[in-house]
Amino acid sequence: MKVLISGASVAGPTLAYWLHRFGFEPTVVERTPQLRRGLGGHAVDLFGPAVDVVDRMGLLPTVTEARTRTEQISFVRPGRTPIDVDMRGLVGMIADRHVEIMRGELASILYEATRHDVEYVFGDSIKAMDSSGDGVRVSFERGPARRFDLVVGADGLHSNVRGLTFGDAGRFRRYIGGYLAVYTVPNHLRLDGRMLTYLAPGRLAGLYPVWQTGAARATFLFRRAEEFHYHHRDLDRQRTLLRESFAGDGWEVPRLLAELDAADDFYLDSISQVVMDTWSRGRVTLVGDAGYSPGPAVGGGTSTAVVGAYVLAGELRAADGDHDTAFPAYEREIGELVRRGHAMGPAMMKTLIPRTAQQAWLTPRGAWLLPRLPAPLQRGLLSLQGGPVRALSAVRLKRYG
Repeated sequence: MKVLISGASVAGPTLAYWLHRFGFEPTVVERTPQLRRGLGGHAVDLFGPAVDVVDRMGLLPTVTEARTRTEQISFVRPGRTPIDVDMRGLVGMIADRHVEIMRGELASILYEATRHDVEYVFGDSIKAMDSSGDGVRVSFERGPARRFDLVVGADGLHSNVRGLTFGDAGRFRRYIGGYLAVYTVPNHLRLDGRMLTYLAPGRLAGLYPVWQTGAARATFLFRRAEEFHYHHRDLDRQRTLLRESFAGDGWEVPRLLAELDAADDFYLDSISQVVMDTWSRGRVTLVGDAGYSPGPAVGGGTSTAVVGAYVLAGELRAADGDHDTAFPAYEREIGELVRRGHAMGPAMMKTLIPRTAQQAWLTPRGAWLLPRLPAPLQRGLLSLQGGPVRALSAVRLKRYG
C-alpha cells in the first residue's frame, strides 16, 4: 500500500519510519529544495511517550546525545542579581522522561534513520488531489502526477494538505494572542549550559547556547491582541514587526535585533492552534501540527506529533490498511491528549509571557520557589500549569507489532 506524506520535519519522517516498518510503502514530499539539516529552529521537547516512541525506533541514544544540554535558566534583571532556576529540577516535577533537542537536529536524525528505506522528493509540493475509487491521484507543482492509496498531511500549521482537503486552511487556526520568533546569533556572552531570559510586560527575550556549533539562539515571545497581517513567507515584513515589537527594550535586546539581518534561519509565526472536529476525510488524514497544533511553545506540540505519527501508523497496521477503520481509531486514541493540549494553551501563554509588571516580577520567583515547596503543594500548582505535559505523560502506547 502506497502512502504519500507531505512534510519532512518531525511528524512526516516519524510516520514514514513506522509505515515502512509495518509493511507500507511511504513517499515523503517536501516543498524545500533540500532538507534543512543541522541545528535550525528552536529547542523542542520530547516528553513521556514521545521518548518511548523514539526509543522503540532505536534512536534514543542518538537523540539524547544531541540534546541541548541547557541545565539552567537565569532570569536577568538589568542592574540586579539574576534569579537562577534549575531546569532539570523544574521539568522533572512534571515529566519523568524528557529530552530537549533542537528541532532541526531532531529532523535530521529522523531523516537519516529513514532515507535508505523511504522515498523522499524534495523541492516539490502537492498541487491537487482527486480521490476516486481505490486511490488518490495527486498532481504536483513540478513532478508528474502519481497515484497513492492514502495521503497524509504532516506539513505544519500552514498545511497545504489541510487546505486542499477541508477548504480554507486558515479557518481552522485559532490565534491565542502571541508570537514566537527565533534565529541564530553569535554566542557573544559565552553561554554554556545556561539560558538567559529577559521579561517585560507582554514580552520575553531569551538567549541560549547551541553547543554543537558554538553559536547561540535568540528567542522572542510577545503578546499581541490582534494578529499581524503578512504572508508567512514574507521574511522582511516579519523582521520589521519583530523590531517594532521590541523597540525600546533594554538588556541585550538591541544587540540581538542588530544580528537579525545576518541570520539565515530567521523564523516568526503566530502562537496559534489548529482545532478541527476531525482530521480525516476519505483517504486523506492529518498528523501533528497540520491537524491539531496546540500552539508553538505552549502545548507539547512536537511530542504530540511524534505520538500521533506512531499511533496513525499502528492503527493502519492493525486495520490491515483499511483507512475507514484506522483513521477513526487514530483520532480516538489521541483525541483526549489533543483536547487537553488545546485547553491548556492559553494558560501556558499566561505563564510564559507575563501580562503585567507584577507578573513579570512573580514569574521567575515562582519558578525558583516551586521545587522548594512541599510535594502536595507542588502537585496542586502543577495540575494548573503542567496540564499538557501531564496529559502526555499519562498516555500509554499500544504495541502494534
